Amino acid sequence: MCPAHNIHVLVSGGGIAGNAIALQLLRTGIRVTVIERAPLPRPGGQAVDLRGPSREVAERMDLMPGIDKYRLEELGMSYVDHRGRPYANMSMADFEGKGPVAEIEITRGDLNQVLLDAVAEAGGELDYRYGESIRALAQDDSGVDVEFTSGSRGRFDLVVGADGVHSATRRMAFGPEERFSTFLGGYVSFFTMPTPANMKPGWFAVQLIPHAAVGLRPDRDPATAKAILTVLAEPDPRLRRDVDLQQRFLREKIGTNSNWHAPAILDAMRTCTDFYFDELVRIDMPTLAAGRVTLAGDAGYCGSPMTGMGTAMALVGAYILAGEIAARPDDLPAALRHYEQAVTPFLDEAKQMPGGGIDMMLSTTGFGTALRRTANRIMMSRAMRPVMMRMFFGHTDDYRLPDYPIPA
Repeated sequence: MCPAHNIHVLVSGGGIAGNAIALQLLRTGIRVTVIERAPLPRPGGQAVDLRGPSREVAERMDLMPGIDKYRLEELGMSYVDHRGRPYANMSMADFEGKGPVAEIEITRGDLNQVLLDAVAEAGGELDYRYGESIRALAQDDSGVDVEFTSGSRGRFDLVVGADGVHSATRRMAFGPEERFSTFLGGYVSFFTMPTPANMKPGWFAVQLIPHAAVGLRPDRDPATAKAILTVLAEPDPRLRRDVDLQQRFLREKIGTNSNWHAPAILDAMRTCTDFYFDELVRIDMPTLAAGRVTLAGDAGYCGSPMTGMGTAMALVGAYILAGEIAARPDDLPAALRHYEQAVTPFLDEAKQMPGGGIDMMLSTTGFGTALRRTANRIMMSRAMRPVMMRMFFGHTDDYRLPDYPIPA
């Protein structure tokens, strides 16, 4: 561990971005407090991938041994018809890991546990609090006074908002969410369910129906699978935080076109314990710093799950932010300027949505859905592989990750 610096950083959010930042700061001797609104670490979650710059970050942070313990065995992605018969395949091997499925896949919860294990081993001055969040912020030129929902207070040299797409830290320091959020035309839901009897091992399967895509991904446990539902719809503020209304909405959009595994998925949704539902939005910030408060991960640069790059942006951004703080602990405003300058070129590429977004992926009619199925057959053919590889995730391969002397 490097010599300690006399600064104290508050990280709001115990997800991938927040824990990656905490890990790297602790390794340089910086004092860190992490707060997480949830009472415990959140398990499960959808599969995320590591490729290009995000894989390089994981290697530099010495996370790969832990990641290897939890890696998913995913062979590729198939589009299937109403009987589950594949009509377009994109294997991981044929697309050299540059399609929807990468060489390294891991569930979000497992990756977060790898980070938590590394944080526990890092030593240093760490105060980690679950069931805690920020109630109010007040800052001056030298630091930030924070009031927590528990009633306690503290003063910090820097506050990092890594508390997700609906970040309360961002709202308090930068302004209301609607200033920075763009609705992208639909909603997404993830949850765990029992593996259907005839699910093809190792393959992420997707059925397109009017208004929606119904998908199943393999889980680390062969007895379970991850359902992913993507729905084309207008924004409806009533859906936020109302689980009963969210599930009724999904049944109405998908149930009328139910076939393949859709009935079993909708039935499992009623009793699952990790139901996730949210609107598809993009977060664009004019700046990542407001005085002594900065943003990382979805709080600062969410491209929506449709980019497939959320974890990559979280890890790359966390690595750069921690590296700049450690390089300039006595000039944090300069550290934040350098962070923004270094990460922005990567974010500009990573936020691009493969294929043009939800309107190009889904249709509200049977005829439009049939056209998209035909397009998928063509795009996944051997002749189109180079185009598809670049379209999906090759656009970030040219980014040169800054190097920071942070020990693993």
